[in-house]
Amino acid sequence: MKYIELGNIGSGTFGEVCRAFDTATGEEVNVAIKKTNLQGLTSKEVIINELMVMKNNRNLNLVNYLDSYLVDNQFWLVMEYMDGGTLSDVISKTHMTEGEIAAVSRECLQGLDFLHSNLVIHRDVKSCNILLRTDGSVKLADFGLSAQLIPEQNQRCSMTGTSGWMAPEVVTGQPYGPKVDIWSFGIVGIEMVEREVPYWNQTPVRAQLLTATGETPKLRQPKLLSPLLRDFLSCCLQTDEERRWSAKELLQHQFVTSAKPASSLVPLILSLKKWRENESGNPLRTILSNTSLE
Repeated sequence: MKYIELGNIGSGTFGEVCRAFDTATGEEVNVAIKKTNLQGLTSKEVIINELMVMKNNRNLNLVNYLDSYLVDNQFWLVMEYMDGGTLSDVISKTHMTEGEIAAVSRECLQGLDFLHSNLVIHRDVKSCNILLRTDGSVKLADFGLSAQLIPEQNQRCSMTGTSGWMAPEVVTGQPYGPKVDIWSFGIVGIEMVEREVPYWNQTPVRAQLLTATGETPKLRQPKLLSPLLRDFLSCCLQTDEERRWSAKELLQHQFVTSAKPASSLVPLILSLKKWRENESGNPLRTILSNTSLE
């Protein structure tokens, strides 16, 4: 084992936060360990998906894979610890400025562009799967539902994801490609603006039905937003997949190119961390992610 667990020091978004001894460097470090009980597990596809995507796709905007082990009847996935919580935490506790939304958008789109260029669809982009670090880093996480495409088969058909964030073509059972992640990120954009998901007060089935009608989710107060942000969201939330912009194209959108560096997010993330520490008395406590449909 590269990392020897010294003790559990908290609960993170995607597993236990542990103090560990790094045998390669001889140093003690904080890591996140996602422990999955294999006993009685009917399908190991989610575990294999997450492991392979993380091992094969290294990028500054993806949570870093460190190691993995089989320990008794458990599979341990060791990842870097993101000490700033989730974007969902930020959304629920603060009002983000357009500058902050632009900076987060750029970082997430860089991660998505990297995945898509390697023929990987995330398929579960949502605010609680976007992790933050107190240095301003923003990273995509939770690759259990990801799909690895091949040039000969560059689309999928299964209805996979989380109600409220799934693209129309996923809900209606049509073949789809990487742009489903762009729709999902467009919903994250609405989350950052309005602090809630469209159709949040509907049942999952009702939310899917509303998405399937082909209508773009409406902003409550669009006139309060800049024309650039409104246009950016519109480019993400085109119901026609062919008209929806790709991650690479969105990185060239003026709303994104005008964003400040990721370090500009440090005050926002630190204020959230301070709030969590005051609220719980435990600086490592974060909110657990929502349940996804497999």
